[in-house]
Order: sequence, then structure tokens, then C-alpha cells
Amino acid sequence: MVRNLPATIDSKKGYLMTIALLVGDLAPNFTLPGDGGSEISLSSLKGQKIVLYFYPKDDTSGCTKEAIAFNGLRKSFEKAGAVIIGVSPDSPKSHDKFKSKYDLSFPLASDESKSMLEAYGVWVEKSMYGRKYMGVERSTFLIDAKGTIAALWTKVKVDGHAEEVLKAAQAL
Repeated sequence: MVRNLPATIDSKKGYLMTIALLVGDLAPNFTLPGDGGSEISLSSLKGQKIVLYFYPKDDTSGCTKEAIAFNGLRKSFEKAGAVIIGVSPDSPKSHDKFKSKYDLSFPLASDESKSMLEAYGVWVEKSMYGRKYMGVERSTFLIDAKGTIAALWTKVKVDGHAEEVLKAAQAL
């Protein structure tokens, strides 16, 4: 499924920003701290397919279910030549605990500043019980070996999502 990403309100700048990353666009470059003291950058992964999935928070039910689903298909993604990277605004320390608790075997990147989340258009205004707040919209980007967005999914529902992304990675 391919859709435009929604307009968002930048909480620091206080104005509407329209983010419209589309299939065929170059993926915004990033360098982020990762779990285990690592550093993760898009440029260091050039030449590989990348499954870049964004999730709201470590160790919550939906995010855990999604991480376990991607992890369970990790070898199939590797056979398809794709690297999986999870990204959230949680700290690297939180990622370390999350990975250890669920035995996750792929890197998790931390964007505490939310600059990369904003660049990808996934830091959006959300609403729960009438309260509005900024948070991560569960989204996945499949990036080809040249750094171009090959497919994207927004407002992801966890059930069956990892399998759908795997099919797209295998077809790429």
C-alpha cells in the first residue's frame, strides 16, 4: 500500500508541515545511535535493501508484537537481501533492554531528538481519549539498494504487516 504521509504540526515550531515522501523519492539520510553503543546510518547501508520500520515505544504490546514478527522473518529478509532496522524515540538503553527481553536480532536506532522521525514524516499529531499529543505513526519504508524509497506503509496494523513487507522485499 502506498499513500502520502499526512501533514503534521511541528510542536517546536508551531506550524503545519506537509511531509510527502513518496515511492521513488530518495530516502532522507540519517545517522543515529543504536543499541549496544552502535551507530546506524543510511549511507553505511548503501547497496543493500533496507526495511526501516518506525514504532512508538519499546516494550508495549503492539510494538513488541511487531518486533517479534520482523525478528521471526529475519532469515527470510536476509535471503531477500534486506536489512531490518527499527526506529523509535526511545533511548539506546531502552532499546538494549527491549532487544534482550525479546531476543531481537536486528538493530534498533534511537531518535530522541525526533529529527529523523520528522524527516520521514512519522512524527505526527495523535489523539487518544480527546487528548492531542505528538507521537510516532507506525510506518515502514522499504528502501532499495540505491537509497530510493521502493515502497511505504503508513498507519500500519501489526497483524500480517511483516509478511507483507517481506513479499515486497522479495519482489524488489
